[in-house]
Amino acid sequence: MSDGVISSGWDVLDASHEALRTTVGGVPADGWHLPTPCEGWSVAQVFQHAVGDQIGFAAALTGEPGPDFNPFDPSGEMEGVDPAAFLEDALARAAKAWAGVDRDAAEVPVPVPPHRLSPWSGSAACGLDAAVHAWDIARGTGRRSPLTPGLGRPLLDVARQIVEPLRAYGAYAAALAPERGDDDVALLLRYLGRNPRWSAS
Repeated sequence: MSDGVISSGWDVLDASHEALRTTVGGVPADGWHLPTPCEGWSVAQVFQHAVGDQIGFAAALTGEPGPDFNPFDPSGEMEGVDPAAFLEDALARAAKAWAGVDRDAAEVPVPVPPHRLSPWSGSAACGLDAAVHAWDIARGTGRRSPLTPGLGRPLLDVARQIVEPLRAYGAYAAALAPERGDDDVALLLRYLGRNPRWSAS
């Protein structure tokens, strides 16, 4: 981890946090209003949602307050917001919370069904949220995917554990059929209802 960045000690989560951090750092000042693969949501709304979800995962572990806004109804308003500081506060909360988890625990609390997962699966679920929204933001701003096949593989494993119940709440669209030549990232994205070749144009 670079100076000032808190490590959770969980490789998948730390890599996912870095993907989100790097992607958000590359959003141009005039890019927050752009559309994303999340239908009807701008880059700003996906960003706010991702921040709220990281705070939510931390709160589930620590009992501290969750986000002070509804991550599922983000405003998209960025006036007066320092994106890097807003994000870093949330990532630090999540990383600190996961760093304190007992790796030998049978289960830990998470804010998504089934609401309790093994420590590895819980940390990877937290990472899944950060990583897929990093991809959404990257695609919305016309940048390369921050996801690698090495990260896509474990994220797909945890997605298969948690995503089906979430579809009922509209958190994920219906899965798309895999296509020949798909790597682990493409398989992950299609499983989450996203077209790997999505573009705003």
